[in-house]
Amino acid sequence: MKLVTTALFACAVAAPAFAQNDCAAGKTLTDGTLTIATGNPAYYPWVLDDAPESGKGFEAAVAYAVAAEMGFGPDQVTWVRTSFDQSIQPGAKDFDFNLQQFSITEEREQVVDFSLPYYSSAMAVLTTQSVVDGGAQATVDSLKTLLWGADANTTAVPMLTDLIGPDKQPMLYGDNVDVTAAMQAGQIDAALFDLPTALYLSAVVLENGAILGQFPPERSANPDQFGLLMEEGSPLRDCVNAALTALKDSGKLAEIEAEWLQETTGVPVIQ
Repeated sequence: MKLVTTALFACAVAAPAFAQNDCAAGKTLTDGTLTIATGNPAYYPWVLDDAPESGKGFEAAVAYAVAAEMGFGPDQVTWVRTSFDQSIQPGAKDFDFNLQQFSITEEREQVVDFSLPYYSSAMAVLTTQSVVDGGAQATVDSLKTLLWGADANTTAVPMLTDLIGPDKQPMLYGDNVDVTAAMQAGQIDAALFDLPTALYLSAVVLENGAILGQFPPERSANPDQFGLLMEEGSPLRDCVNAALTALKDSGKLAEIEAEWLQETTGVPVIQ
């Protein structure tokens, strides 16, 4: 696994936003242009209306913020589309970096490069509207009373114990498909998923799905972390990491997350 440390950030951004700087100069696929990839299609809340060029949606906003820190104005950003599976394969890429909720893993880092994390996923409570209408609330005391389901092959059960401590033992299933099917059938009330997965399941898979709330990422022992994906050995990685570090230090990255993943989705934080 490659180790990325702050010692590598020799190219930290010093030039004003939208002014080409030495860090990125000559290192992009097309000189003077930053080529960014997203999915085809790209989904809410990561990209609104499948239009990343609008800068609306969490990942679209992050992309333009990183670009600005690297010295690229909006008119110097070009978007391309790729599939998730295609992007994580080894080999040359037709983009400078890619945002598609790529989890940073040791296995993937053998064949592609990742930036520092731009998002640590919260754990969210997936349920149905009927459970919410029945009185379930975004509090630990209320969550304790629900009947939970979990994939027996994952860390979901110990996470349930640590975060909630349900009154009843969770129902165990062979995979998450069975978990959501059980919820749809009314056999269980709720299950824990990372927030991006919960958003997708509630909108696309689960009829009358609902997200009751989310736990802050720091409440999880090993939160899922997303990184910007680049070609193996990308000369831009240090520049991208410098940009992300600047965005974190200034609080801008947190502002983008609050705007697009908290306020937009309306998922309350469980305290």
